[in-house]
Amino acid sequence: MSRSRLPFFFTALQRPKINPLLHEPIGPGLSRRTLGIQHYAQPISRSKWMIGRSLFLTAIASALAYSYGRLDRGERTKSIATKPQYGDGRTLQEAIKDLRQQLGEDAISTDIEDLHSHGFSAWSTVNADRLPVAVAYPKTTEEVSQIAATCHKYRVPMVPYSGGSSLEANFSAPYGGISIDFAFMDRIISFHEDDLDVVVQPSVSWMDLNESIKESGLFFPVDPGPNAKFGGMVGTNCSGTNAVRYGTMKDWVINLTVVLADGTVIKTRRRPRKSSAGYNLTGLFVGSEGTLGIVTEITLKLAVIPQQTTVGVITFSSIRSATDAARSVMRAGVPVGAMELMDEVQMRVINKAGGTGKVWKETPTLFFKFSGTKSGVKDNIKNVEALARQHGGANIEFAKDDASAKTLWSARKEALWSMLALRQTGNEVWSTDVAVPLSRLSDIIEISKQEMDGLGLFASVLGHIGDGNFHESIMYDATNPAETDAVRRCVENMVVRALAMDGTCTGEHGVGLGKKDSLLKELGYPTINVMRSIKLSLDPHWLLNPGKLFDFIEA
Repeated sequence: MSRSRLPFFFTALQRPKINPLLHEPIGPGLSRRTLGIQHYAQPISRSKWMIGRSLFLTAIASALAYSYGRLDRGERTKSIATKPQYGDGRTLQEAIKDLRQQLGEDAISTDIEDLHSHGFSAWSTVNADRLPVAVAYPKTTEEVSQIAATCHKYRVPMVPYSGGSSLEANFSAPYGGISIDFAFMDRIISFHEDDLDVVVQPSVSWMDLNESIKESGLFFPVDPGPNAKFGGMVGTNCSGTNAVRYGTMKDWVINLTVVLADGTVIKTRRRPRKSSAGYNLTGLFVGSEGTLGIVTEITLKLAVIPQQTTVGVITFSSIRSATDAARSVMRAGVPVGAMELMDEVQMRVINKAGGTGKVWKETPTLFFKFSGTKSGVKDNIKNVEALARQHGGANIEFAKDDASAKTLWSARKEALWSMLALRQTGNEVWSTDVAVPLSRLSDIIEISKQEMDGLGLFASVLGHIGDGNFHESIMYDATNPAETDAVRRCVENMVVRALAMDGTCTGEHGVGLGKKDSLLKELGYPTINVMRSIKLSLDPHWLLNPGKLFDFIEA
């Protein structure tokens, strides 16, 4: 496979050997010690578009971007097929020098360890083969605006970075450029208790926010991984275990402060919970993975902490009986707070890791969270228990107090960590997700699990079964090409299966680098070209997180 094409899965999940001056892999005979334009300007991936098939649509989208786009500083993007041109090594060094003069020496890092940590992730199922060339550490929206204006001037790619916990290389730097780390933008700007909303910067974590405001009786209900921060949560439209009751990130964002590609600062709307004033720009940026603008402030809705919250666990004899029971609960309209599935392999993982203080039955298991008034919770438990028994549910256990609820729920929260804890040298965990309509959930999980079991590897199913979203986690030897390829095919088959069932290639992880081909299969050329025309109207030089979601079309 040529270096010019990004593989679906980057197999070397160890730190790539990087020339700190070139910031790209060292190959035989590679002796340049400066960032030559030919190296810096070349993308690592080329699109696979069938130009003949999409020429007419491309022309229309190009005309729209030309005629109606927000075109900066009087310049016009002539064609959607225009390949972006980035600054060469000398230009890049001038940009870094300018930024240091504007923001201070300490605000821009070129330390090789810093570049590694911002361009490569052992969490991710795919990694770029290039690192950022510098990392910027802004402290305010105004400084982000300065960074964007300077990068725009010198044609330097920009990659937003907050928690760094994404699984599809959403924050990687396939075109080099500058990673913008919000580590110093971690403040709760304002808390409006009576309005049930809060304004935060991108590096605030959802867990820290909830700890800070718990005395008010309010909380933020979207609960992805414990390391997640609001910048990345907005970028990927994340969700988590509470999504079945509270929805996803898009349902809780009121407005955003966004820095555009040329440094312009906009506010997407004001603070009321409802508004019909113009386009829904807030919704446009949520889920855009930093490709349309850099989010620097987020206004979030908050919810009232329920009067009572408790947990229940029910085991089943098979994956199908567990998923059928879950669908029955949803169809009956029981307002569960969360409903999570873990198969027998994942329960074995939990026992092996031993981090919960409890020995679990190693059989498909549903985890329920109930919240609301005391009488409402009691009724919901009764209804769920009855429905579960109709599908063979057994070993039904409900928490008696807060301590036992924490113990019961800990198995679900420790699922991925437990899998990672069992890795041996050379092993990696491929974790990815899809979502399908509820009526197809039993089918896709059953078929996908059979294929995973056929790999002969440590592979499990878990997921947010209440909203049709499930995950595969497969442990494999990353140094074994045949094993890696078998895992890749298994994951691709799961995605194809989901799309055939009118599902989606990603329920909550985003697209990043890893699922661009899948997104095209899911939405098709016409829809992707509309997205591309929006991208070009806001970012005609393709500077904002390039290489994510979709690629440009080469002329």
